[in-house]
Amino acid sequence: MEQRDAIVAVVVRGERLLAIRRGPAVARPGYWQPVSGKVEPDETQEQAVVREVHEEVGLVVVPEAKVWESETDDHRFRLHWWTARADTGEVLPDPGEVAETRWVTPPEFLALDPVFDGDRAFFERILPRL
Repeated sequence: MEQRDAIVAVVVRGERLLAIRRGPAVARPGYWQPVSGKVEPDETQEQAVVREVHEEVGLVVVPEAKVWESETDDHRFRLHWWTARADTGEVLPDPGEVAETRWVTPPEFLALDPVFDGDRAFFERILPRL
């Protein structure tokens, strides 16, 4: 099975980042994670970051840098991790995809439960070096 590309958008505002809890209409609901989604065939990773964040939580973001690559635990997706700034705007979650949102510090993210192992690795190993 061919891997698909997906983005993970680490949406930053000040010292906090946006955590979402997966909603009822998506696979593995209830998990806390950054915004993520598939890269469509006709778009760049930066475009996917902007589109997915707007679709899921209604924010307009500025992609900053690709900071990591990983894959999902089922190996179906190669994840391209991007930081993105959202200095203004109100979070308006898509109720099917997003059950809850919180602006958290990295230690607060690690205290959320449940989170995916790959997300935990990013917050423990990669983010502190950025």
